[in-house]
Amino acid sequence: MKYDEFAFFNQQLAAMLRDGIPLEGALRRLCAEMQRGQLRDELQALESDLANGTPMATALQARDLPDLYKRMILVGVKSNDLPGALTMLADYFQRQSSLWMRLKGLMAYPLIVLFIAFLISTMVAIIWVYVLGPSMAGVFGGMGVRLPSATLAAFALMDHIWVFPFAFGLLFASVLGMVFIPAWQRKFRWCIPAFKEASVSRVAASLNMLLKGGVALPDAIGLVEQLESNTSAAGDLMQWRRNIASGIANFSEIAAVNQVFPPMFVWTVANAGDDLAHGFDRASEIYQARAIHRTEVALYSVLPIAAFFLGLVVLSQAYLVISMFLPFFSMISNLSGS
Repeated sequence: MKYDEFAFFNQQLAAMLRDGIPLEGALRRLCAEMQRGQLRDELQALESDLANGTPMATALQARDLPDLYKRMILVGVKSNDLPGALTMLADYFQRQSSLWMRLKGLMAYPLIVLFIAFLISTMVAIIWVYVLGPSMAGVFGGMGVRLPSATLAAFALMDHIWVFPFAFGLLFASVLGMVFIPAWQRKFRWCIPAFKEASVSRVAASLNMLLKGGVALPDAIGLVEQLESNTSAAGDLMQWRRNIASGIANFSEIAAVNQVFPPMFVWTVANAGDDLAHGFDRASEIYQARAIHRTEVALYSVLPIAAFFLGLVVLSQAYLVISMFLPFFSMISNLSGS
């Protein structure tokens, strides 16, 4: 799902509802202007169900939309403030879109460098195995000369020449999977700096929105726990719910022990006192700013590192090729001397 498109949709829908346009008509008009895709299909199906008299809860349940979105829509309907809920959702998805676009941009340099390294190493391997290798072995075997140590070392490496494209290809596929495969994203985004700060900001923003919508703290934590299922954050959120169920009321004690949520996050939320929604909102802003800062620092660092790594790959492949021709240089030198 494109978060920026979803954010714009919710902004427009909230404005149309405030202007008195019925929900079904507003959905129909906005869907007609959207690009074709899964999001448009889901929203059109939602509009059709509502137009046929299906209750909102039932219509939402059948749609492949974010669970947080469906819960907040029901909260807005229950509180008779659907435009307000849509506005909060639009702001939430816009912030998420802006942050994750920055983080994906950070991964562009490693992907480009690894792909180029894969191409170079594959080209060298193919040329060696199918062109130079067989002829070099025959020539050196018939020369009866002692080969330089650099050439011997190069020959030893050339025996395993396919290791290089395999390694670079595996690294490229791994980084690509972290960017585009949702299951991999959930697994690694709590482990990598900048991505971890962004994930903390996302959890805080979700809890802030749910609490502002009138959802009780245990229910809000439970919903976010479902959203973070199969991640390392789910264990912390589960422990928070258990602590609340045991009668603990102070957030600093509710979230006293964590695996992924840092102490500063707990202190920021607890410092808000009884207004936990404000505390989560403040924590979301802090960790979003930290994620953006880390991303900008990394962007300035990744480019020279990527250039150095690519240069190292080119030099290493050039070393292997040049080492193959050292015996010829020695022969030419000896002939010219004699």
